[in-house]
Amino acid sequence: MSKQHTPEEKMVRDEVATFMKGLRKRNPHEKEFHQAVEEFVETVMPYVLEHPEYKEAQILERMTEPDRIIIFRVCWEDDSGNIRTNRAWRVQFNNSIGPYKGGLRFHPTVTQSVLKFLGFEQCFKNALTGLPMGGGKGGSNFNPKGKSSREIMRFCQSMMIELHRHIGEDTDIPAGDIGVGGREISYMFGQYKRLENRFVGTLTGKGLAFGGSLVRTEATGYGTVYFTENMLNHLGDSVEGKTCVVSGSGNVATYAVEKLIQLGAKPVTMSDSGGSIYDKDGITADKLAFVKELKEVRRGRISEYAEKFGCEYMEGKTPWSVPCDAAFPCATQNELLSADADALLKNGCKIVAEGANMPSELDAVRKFLAAKILFAPAKAANAGGVAVSGLEQSQNALRISWTREEVDQRLHGIMKSIHEQCVKYGGHANDGWINYVKGANMAGFVKVANAMLAYGVV
Repeated sequence: MSKQHTPEEKMVRDEVATFMKGLRKRNPHEKEFHQAVEEFVETVMPYVLEHPEYKEAQILERMTEPDRIIIFRVCWEDDSGNIRTNRAWRVQFNNSIGPYKGGLRFHPTVTQSVLKFLGFEQCFKNALTGLPMGGGKGGSNFNPKGKSSREIMRFCQSMMIELHRHIGEDTDIPAGDIGVGGREISYMFGQYKRLENRFVGTLTGKGLAFGGSLVRTEATGYGTVYFTENMLNHLGDSVEGKTCVVSGSGNVATYAVEKLIQLGAKPVTMSDSGGSIYDKDGITADKLAFVKELKEVRRGRISEYAEKFGCEYMEGKTPWSVPCDAAFPCATQNELLSADADALLKNGCKIVAEGANMPSELDAVRKFLAAKILFAPAKAANAGGVAVSGLEQSQNALRISWTREEVDQRLHGIMKSIHEQCVKYGGHANDGWINYVKGANMAGFVKVANAMLAYGVV
């Protein structure tokens, strides 16, 4: 029997449907962007209808339209002397509460839709940190896999020849993302400095020797676990002793696993595009050191872990079939499908914390919410990386460097504050369950929307 909706619920559903129809018409063939907006609008629409000033000012329509999108060609020369061409973008989405801030992604799957969804999410994620940062995102369909360091350097330098016109420490501050680590940021910052003849904190994720921040590499993974610990502490529990499945083996996954180990949890999986490893005995600090060397130095495959430590390798599979207490999707968008949500819930998973950006399909999110498990959306759980990027900006502006302990303490405080905001806006269920999706969306919306209202029609 289908659920009967109250007149108020039907009004909200109709408003969401009408809004999404218009958004899809204005932004055809951008499924990732549609998904991100729909998940957001479903939770904030009741509040918008209760506060007519937002509807009258068309805040949602304005919020879902980027300030500007810059699209440009990047030409570069490979090691064989062949001329290569890629496309690059910078989506400057919303600067109502500060300069645009968000990463650059290098991956063959990068499209305008992907970057618009990432930029949209970034607006509210940045608002949650409490730091003065607007939202933006950028990248290219350039594939760094299999390229030499000199080829990557030539691509980064060529990209910066155009990008430098559109960024600056008070305008737009890019950082890294998938395919863009310390090496790529260094190549781009070197070219920016050369073109602008200025040494300023225009990019974050820089090397420690030239303005980078301690804990920046670890920040997203650490922050995801800190947020999870806050959710559990709120219920008088902790991650200690929990069996955890983690996807990915890049920075986010690696340092989420590291922090889980430090807090006494038992992570049992990691993965890459080839498949997943399942170590029933648990990934230890020594085993994780092997993963770091494998991925960060040799750029090998996670299957080598299974060969070295004699554990199960699930070729071509994600880790969501493994029984666990907590799941941490830390690889990429839409990696956790509706069927995966069913498998996790069936196997007793009670906690899902998104370390990657929008890693769960919308149907999977709805199933987690319907089951009333602890579900930490990326806007909240994934905010540690940009939080420390913001702290790097502050250190650059002050011409100082904080210690590892100082940065980690500030990160811990920011994640705790984000959790408190989510509880404030998402914690009104009669049974005490907290809807962290609603909490994160509402807290971010209110901050950005009120700034937009204050500016008038701009």
